[in-house]
Amino acid sequence: MSGSPTSKTKRPPFSRLQNELSRLIQRTPPGEKLPSEPVLAKSLGVSRATLREGMRTFEARGLIRRRQGVGTFVVSQLKVIETGLEVLESIERLANRIGLAVRMGELVISETMANPEISERLQVEEGTRLTNIARVIYADDRPVAYLVDILPPNILAESELQSGFNGSVVDFLIQRGNPGLSKSFTDIQAVAAESSIARLLEIQRGDVLLLFTARLYSDMGEIIDFSYSYFLPGYFRFHVVRNVDTHVAYNV
Repeated sequence: MSGSPTSKTKRPPFSRLQNELSRLIQRTPPGEKLPSEPVLAKSLGVSRATLREGMRTFEARGLIRRRQGVGTFVVSQLKVIETGLEVLESIERLANRIGLAVRMGELVISETMANPEISERLQVEEGTRLTNIARVIYADDRPVAYLVDILPPNILAESELQSGFNGSVVDFLIQRGNPGLSKSFTDIQAVAAESSIARLLEIQRGDVLLLFTARLYSDMGEIIDFSYSYFLPGYFRFHVVRNVDTHVAYNV
């Protein structure tokens, strides 16, 4: 005999957990701390591992913020930075368009040597000295992106970045006017945050991030910048506008 009507309509445990967490977050004022993981897991009747998995969805949407060793806090909804991918624009420009204040955190500039992967990406010889530019971008005092650019020193010197650099290499080069820029070839994927990046973005290791890996080309066709850009999904919404090819013939 098949299961009773009650068992058919009963929500799966994880779905029920999501619903209960959603109600709890809605009832908690922004800035307030949620119960500790052990207390919350016990009250909801789930393991701490299951609870963490359930909370990741809400953190990705920007509704809660987990601080290692401190606790989990409900946050006010941040304006979402939304853009198409057809045109390369900096976070600063996109944020300014919607009236969102962003700022660059600590700027870390270092010299590195081209390893086999980077030499292939930038089309330079292995061992070439390169400039590595890393920084966290904050919106409303929350870290929302971690950006790393790797450039040959003849493109951008460390001394040039000591004043007037707002966090965007593209904006800096456009304002300088040299070299001229033409296009960016970008790979996009979802990745799990490794420990070092999770600490910088104040999230948990393993949380999902959007990773843009890009090569920036000059108007002379040279690759002048290789970059890694990690974005918190809850604060960014990317889309692509594609035309429909109506001339394709289909066999019926």
